[in-house]
Amino acid sequence: MSGDAKRSTELVAHGPSAGRDDGSSPFNARQLARIDEALTLSSRETGLTFSLYVGELAEPTRATAEALFEKLATEADGAVLVAVSPGQRRLHIVTGEASAPRLPNRSCALAALGMRAAFASGDLTGGIVTGLRMLADAAGRP
Repeated sequence: MSGDAKRSTELVAHGPSAGRDDGSSPFNARQLARIDEALTLSSRETGLTFSLYVGELAEPTRATAEALFEKLATEADGAVLVAVSPGQRRLHIVTGEASAPRLPNRSCALAALGMRAAFASGDLTGGIVTGLRMLADAAGRP
């Protein structure tokens, strides 16, 4: 993040394009549809608002993920952010005050483990979908 306000707004844009219209997405249309479906179902089944960020995270990566989460949390109660930086080999799951009791660290760690296993085999989309499903299962219904 360069600190440019316009750019940081794009980083938390909603929808499959996430502010990108230059064709640089790491996902094709089918993969985006799978991810969108997983995000929608996870949010619908749990009552929490799941969001995904895929891209480079400025160092320190955890602090950057938390800053992105803070922008989301002002818009949605019960927010959960899954931040993935494939190039940096980083994964962060950030929960807030309302979502943390339903997604304890142990549940997030198990979801991260499942995601990393898929990432290691080169399946970015599958890892994201698996992680979202695992988090939704752990959170349960409202």
